[in-house]
Amino acid sequence: MRGTPAGMASPHPLGGQLPAVYADDDFAQRFVEGLDVVLAPLFNVLDCLESYFTPALAPEDFVDWLTTWVGTELDGTEPLATRRIAVAEAVSLHRVRGTRRGLSNAVQLAFGVRPEITESGGATWSARPLGPFPGSPSPGLRVILRVHDPSALDPHRLHAVVAAARPAHLPFTAEVTHLLTHRGT
Repeated sequence: MRGTPAGMASPHPLGGQLPAVYADDDFAQRFVEGLDVVLAPLFNVLDCLESYFTPALAPEDFVDWLTTWVGTELDGTEPLATRRIAVAEAVSLHRVRGTRRGLSNAVQLAFGVRPEITESGGATWSARPLGPFPGSPSPGLRVILRVHDPSALDPHRLHAVVAAARPAHLPFTAEVTHLLTHRGT
């Protein structure tokens, strides 16, 4: 929460800019001093405007606004450091959106864990025509998030992150499971 810091002086006091007739008018000078108190924080914000758009320096409430402005896949419950990283990396995440890497990065940013991703498709080439097609004939995507305590994560949140970051044409499943169920352990 921001407000007027005590003792903040305006870098451009209005009293000295009044016409000469008001230079010795005590009421006019006190009146514009009150305006200086109101304007000083505005000048301060304008002087520091670049830092408001620098995720590492911006105030927390402004970072929250920036997360919505740049289209991050956060819900606002993440730690401040995670929200700052999401804003800073938003452009690079949007650049790879809809790819395996983009999906993996979005899930890892939201949950702090790299997911397992299984896709149905594939790509190959052949020197001879009529070769076999790679992948599965039915499209699909499966995202598994293995964590120590699955009850601590919201599966609906995982579903929302995957839905936003996946290739638009692929149906998908997303699940949160216990870390120890990985490959028979």
